[in-house]
Amino acid sequence: MDQKNNPKANGAALIPFAVFILLYLGVGIVLQMQGVDMAFYQLPSPVAILVGIIVAFLMFKGTIEEKFSDFAKGCGDENILTMCFIYLFAGAFATVASAMGGVESTVYLCLSVIPIEFITAGMFVIASFLAVSTGSSMGTIGTIGPIAIATADTAGLSMPLMVAAVVGGAMFGDNLSMISDTTIAATRTQGVEMRDKFKVNFFIALPPAVITFVLLLILGRPETATAVEIMDFNIIKVLPYVVVLVLALLGMNVFLTLGSGVVLAGIIGIISGDLTLLSFSSNIYAGFSGMLEIFLLSLFTGGLAHMVTKNGGLQWVLEKIQGMVHSKRSAEVGISAISAIADLAVANNTIAIIISGQIAKGICEEYEVDPRRSASLLDIWSCIFQGFIPYGAQILLACSLTAGVSSGAISPLDLFPLLWYQQLLAVFAIISIFVPFADGVIRKRPWNFKTWKAEDAK
Repeated sequence: MDQKNNPKANGAALIPFAVFILLYLGVGIVLQMQGVDMAFYQLPSPVAILVGIIVAFLMFKGTIEEKFSDFAKGCGDENILTMCFIYLFAGAFATVASAMGGVESTVYLCLSVIPIEFITAGMFVIASFLAVSTGSSMGTIGTIGPIAIATADTAGLSMPLMVAAVVGGAMFGDNLSMISDTTIAATRTQGVEMRDKFKVNFFIALPPAVITFVLLLILGRPETATAVEIMDFNIIKVLPYVVVLVLALLGMNVFLTLGSGVVLAGIIGIISGDLTLLSFSSNIYAGFSGMLEIFLLSLFTGGLAHMVTKNGGLQWVLEKIQGMVHSKRSAEVGISAISAIADLAVANNTIAIIISGQIAKGICEEYEVDPRRSASLLDIWSCIFQGFIPYGAQILLACSLTAGVSSGAISPLDLFPLLWYQQLLAVFAIISIFVPFADGVIRKRPWNFKTWKAEDAK
């Protein structure tokens, strides 16, 4: 980082962010103790961060006009706005593709080719593919969960193992998806291409996924086989997901990629009779609306981050980290820890990445950590903890779906020993820091830090 342009370190400048995190976390804990369902998701995050913004306006020096100007500059940052518009496009694609029957066709296509004796491992694969396609671990669990739970209950399979397999697959796919809000946040905050982050991320996440799959093949087989009813599906309706994935991997502009997916899904839906022109347009808007919370949070976080940075908050964090970091590898450990701690605090992997992204970028500049690795580590560690903490939405939703089954409902505590994918991902993420086996794309195309810093200073 350019030391000449750095503000004086000021730890007090972080108070507005601390207010946001403590408020969000505190309300969640209180509601959880009162037995409220989805306690950590009752207080909308944009409202919580708005309180932090008010604190920033009250404590930072300057006129109201000057502080609002600083806030607006942060909201209007190119990376923040690009990230927000990508959220809208991703929401539109996911909603339109689902409305024309893409999700159901994807699920039943996969079920039709998986033998019943491998159904637990198969559910892991189905959840992985659906999460990669839709970019939503919550949507994947909500879609696959009831089918997987009913199958396990009917076939006499281990219910906790089946639920853990679905959650693990959902987190694996969400972590890698090109249209996941976590991928969007990680790549935009670090200023890297999605395909580069995907390549680094893939080689770290694949070994844990393969090992988990093998374990499920061995330990998830039923003693007796029971037939699973397969509903009708249309393989054409799976095509938009495949097209979006392929175009993203080929490096096409993300807006063109998602826009192509929306148009293709709409055409297929209209031809099949599942959509009309009016319902197509209304589903696009519904997709936009579904991203409103994360859109506002990203916008507000960008504004608050700029104010905090200008007043020395980021510089204070970097100076503190500098005392603990002695090498590029230890800097990567620091980035991982920041992402993990942020997710533990707010129980939302996207919010965790948005909060920690600016700090991570500063660490990358200071210690020349390749931002493609930083983006991958941010996403991976937020994914690990989001798919493991008992108060996270994914675990809560998965457990709630087991209510009423003949084998009895399960709790997060039943899942912990069986969340193999998340545990293995943590192991391989740590190994990748000290034995960089996933850095092929980085070695082939080294990052130009001089150019990056020059552009960042503009």
